Amino acid sequence: MRFSTLALSLTVLLGTASPVMAWGPIGHRITGAIADENLSGVARAQVRLLLGTEDLAEAATWPDDMKSNPAEFWQKQASPWHYVTVREGDAYKPSDAPPEGDALTALPRFTATLRDPKASQEDKRLALRFIVHIIGDLHQPLHVGGGNDRGGNDFKVTWFGKETNLHSVWDSGLIEQRALSYSEYAHWLSRRITPEQVVAWNVRDPQVWTSESISLRKTIYPTNTNISWDYAYQHRTEIDDRLERAGVRIAAYLNWIFDQEAPASSPSKR
Repeated sequence: MRFSTLALSLTVLLGTASPVMAWGPIGHRITGAIADENLSGVARAQVRLLLGTEDLAEAATWPDDMKSNPAEFWQKQASPWHYVTVREGDAYKPSDAPPEGDALTALPRFTATLRDPKASQEDKRLALRFIVHIIGDLHQPLHVGGGNDRGGNDFKVTWFGKETNLHSVWDSGLIEQRALSYSEYAHWLSRRITPEQVVAWNVRDPQVWTSESISLRKTIYPTNTNISWDYAYQHRTEIDDRLERAGVRIAAYLNWIFDQEAPASSPSKR
């Protein structure tokens, strides 16, 4: 069934949506902005044909923006595509995913849609936005959860005196604490990414991305749940690294998709 057809499904209550969120909007925009700078000429043209004036920074937040849409597609079908569960000590198993799938099962489906010459522009647009978003999410260590605390949502902390949870701290707290716009933050990160790092990070295997996130996830749970400056300082380099890698890999993945396919047949009509 085509994704656009699914999007027209019956509506359900908003309360059924998953509480698991993604990188906050600033984090996703940072990864999209870095990706924009690393697109090949062909990929950049293909993105422009599909999205028009919308850049990857804007596209990166679209799947989260649509979570308030009451359609069943957004409240049930698409909700689990923002994360994966890899239980402690186990390799990733598709059986750990909910019936709708997860980020690692959705990504190849959206990839196939972008490569399908018979897919509609609407379906390809949705696929592109989700690919950008999912790759970003898989670099957030708590989006590769161990299956025991909903990716840190159940791990309660106090962040600079405010009661929250560890997932929220990594989605947005650590990023917003820097008091930078997404464009400032992306510029700071982009100018220090070396050509050697672009080459080294040019890995299109999602299993590699998730393995990195799992390794980091195991180090970020604080023993003292009252966290602020010390925790932010301890993990600043790590979160910057995940944002940088995500941006480079979004571009690498899109370059791989678009550089191997024929030119799109017609411009976008938004």
